[in-house]
Amino acid sequence: MLWGSVLPLLMLGLAVMVARPLRPPGGPPQPRPGPSEADRQFAEEYLRHFYGFQPERRRRAAESDEDQNSRLCDQLKRMQRFFGLPPSGELTNETVAVMRRPRCGLSDAEPFGDTMRWKTSTLSYRIVGRKLPISAWKVRKLFKAAWEVWSNVALMKLRKRRRREADIVISFHSGDHEDGSPFDGSGGILAHAFLPGSGIGGDVHFDAEEDWSFNSTGYSLFVVAVHEFGHALGLPHSPDPGAVMYPAYNFAPDYELQLSFRDVKDIQHLYGISPNFAKLVLKNPPPRTPDKCDPDLSFDAVTELQQELLFFKDRFMWRKHPQFDETGITLISSLWPDVVPSHLDAAYENVEKYVNVFFKGDQYWVLRQLSLQEGFPRNISALGFPSRIKAVDAALHFREDRCTMFFTGNECWRYNEQQEAMEGAATLIGEQFPGIPTPIDAAVFHQGFVYFFKGNVLYKYNMESKSVASMSPTNELLDCQKESD
Repeated sequence: MLWGSVLPLLMLGLAVMVARPLRPPGGPPQPRPGPSEADRQFAEEYLRHFYGFQPERRRRAAESDEDQNSRLCDQLKRMQRFFGLPPSGELTNETVAVMRRPRCGLSDAEPFGDTMRWKTSTLSYRIVGRKLPISAWKVRKLFKAAWEVWSNVALMKLRKRRRREADIVISFHSGDHEDGSPFDGSGGILAHAFLPGSGIGGDVHFDAEEDWSFNSTGYSLFVVAVHEFGHALGLPHSPDPGAVMYPAYNFAPDYELQLSFRDVKDIQHLYGISPNFAKLVLKNPPPRTPDKCDPDLSFDAVTELQQELLFFKDRFMWRKHPQFDETGITLISSLWPDVVPSHLDAAYENVEKYVNVFFKGDQYWVLRQLSLQEGFPRNISALGFPSRIKAVDAALHFREDRCTMFFTGNECWRYNEQQEAMEGAATLIGEQFPGIPTPIDAAVFHQGFVYFFKGNVLYKYNMESKSVASMSPTNELLDCQKESD
């Protein structure tokens, strides 16, 4: 077995730095509490279970606490990179939040290779046990569909057996089920699987205590089954947040599951290409996770978030931090679970009120300290837009003037943040910002300039001279270094 059980939390006093408190909206300082002692203990156990950290083992007899803390910091960075977080090595509240998300029980650090596959392309599976969450025939139908997700793209066949021995045994369990990896009740670890091999190899176990969903609530059994079946076929966890094999559960209730380009590439590398794949890809090609080095990349929205710049695309975002060379991609839901929608239109940070505002269609969301404020989302008409304005293209916040400029089509609107009202009628973007084409996709202040984004072009704008200082590819700020596939 390649991963261990979740043991009682270790009492080692995690000695890592805690991130700076978030800035308050005004008045006396009200720092956001850092991770608690329980969080620190949980983080150690998480790193032990999923990243191979061994707190009780010394590399050498004379290893000091400082040496162990250094190794712990390295493992934190490894975990943060995997999930697209700033790799600070610090146990931030955000890092703990990602660690606490429901996920698969398989380690993220297991060695995989071409040998981790079945030697045959025809496999059998059985469903056993009495803890099924729904009727047996519905479970059989759901699991058959989950296997077909893989067999539709790779050269393999999956056959169900009722009584005879099978390569893969699927079952539901509660708590300790004598495989060395007990389940932890509702939430936490949703399921786990074993890699291809004899005996327990390939078997898949689901936590019977989860709120399994078959429509629009709870955790989708179908989605989790597709993920775990990928492990049973030999696939490791993927750091690609758009992949089905990403370790954390990332799916909205209405999400229609589809293997990503990365998933398809990896399974076909092990088993070959299904003869049905050509028709399938023409009808519904597997989606690619946005690539920051794509010369045609465009953004939905760009905003500041304290020291960072956030670049939004579909359900993903990149996070650029001035202290780190790496700009990792992650899911919007990793920072704002079930709060901020995907495919945004605009976003901005109001530092004075310490809120972030997001726009999609005719709705907008206001968040403080990552939490949605009461009464939101609201219609953008509440900001003073006339009924003819159906959406906002971009937003640009002026800190010193305490106002925000909204861009809609070829017009821009000035909003007074203190009075919470529009200042007069709209003006033409071409008059306010000569040289900027319309409509624009996004806008943000950065290092003394305004950056406007339109398509795959980035316009660096000088506010003093009211002129375009330079033009470049829209992903220039992402420090793109093309990696080989």
